[in-house]
Amino acid sequence: MSRVSFATVVSTDSNYLHHIHAGHFPLDTDEPAKLGGQGAGPAPFDYYLASLAACTAITLRMYAQHKGWDLGEFRAELELERDDEGRLHVHRTLHSDQPLTEEQWRRLLEIVANTPVTKAMREGVEITSQRG
Repeated sequence: MSRVSFATVVSTDSNYLHHIHAGHFPLDTDEPAKLGGQGAGPAPFDYYLASLAACTAITLRMYAQHKGWDLGEFRAELELERDDEGRLHVHRTLHSDQPLTEEQWRRLLEIVANTPVTKAMREGVEITSQRG
């Protein structure tokens, strides 16, 4: 197998606040105060949505550049909800400040359904754990 990404997380003495290194970028994660954290950073599901949002924006920007389309200021809004059976659902809404045709929007929605992170989330990944 070849490594795609690498991250580490280290606890602090501040309850749920943890320091993450994703690649060489430092990030923090925490839980909101209502869940016992300090709200000092995004919660894990915030990062889950952020990774999908980032992949969405980057993939569509690459595709639009390849096609010579001007997306202008592009925005994706993502919402994570849990249904009555406890299953998670992500809804993604795309926006552009440029006048795109119906055909362009149709194609962008096809592309966004198959971004690498979309596929990984939809299809699932094998997760293994071991003692270090």
